[in-house]
Amino acid sequence: MALGTSGSGRQTLTEINVTPLVDVMLVLLIIFMVTAPLIQQGVEVKLPQAKAPPVKADEAALVLSVRSDKSIWLGEGKDAVQLTLPTLEEKLSANSRVAREKELYLMADRGLPYGFVVEVMAAVQRAGVQNLGMITSPAPGEEAGGSGAAP
Repeated sequence: MALGTSGSGRQTLTEINVTPLVDVMLVLLIIFMVTAPLIQQGVEVKLPQAKAPPVKADEAALVLSVRSDKSIWLGEGKDAVQLTLPTLEEKLSANSRVAREKELYLMADRGLPYGFVVEVMAAVQRAGVQNLGMITSPAPGEEAGGSGAAP
């Protein structure tokens, strides 16, 4: 009997069939394309709307987010750290990036009481932040090219 043949006279297939491999890779690619935008979202905040032109920033600035449940988050995405109002000033003062740049953007939920937002802003100012920007959503009918911020 010759090599590569079986008892029935058929030859064995020695090539790799790549079609199933390509099918699996395409399915994985689609899964990653769908889930990637969901992973990149930051802290969920309903921003107030304002008519302001978008600010062009060279580098992504540090963002302080305040959610509707009054939880305070420093940073965005997976790197966000939850803070409390009593420790906010201390943590911001100890943050090397805040000390170096003296700039911070505040993203506060529109349902928050005005007094609470002012308390947060006062703690940020006491921590040494000189430039505090407010992040808003574009007003309806305006260009959705970015969020406006006014220092």
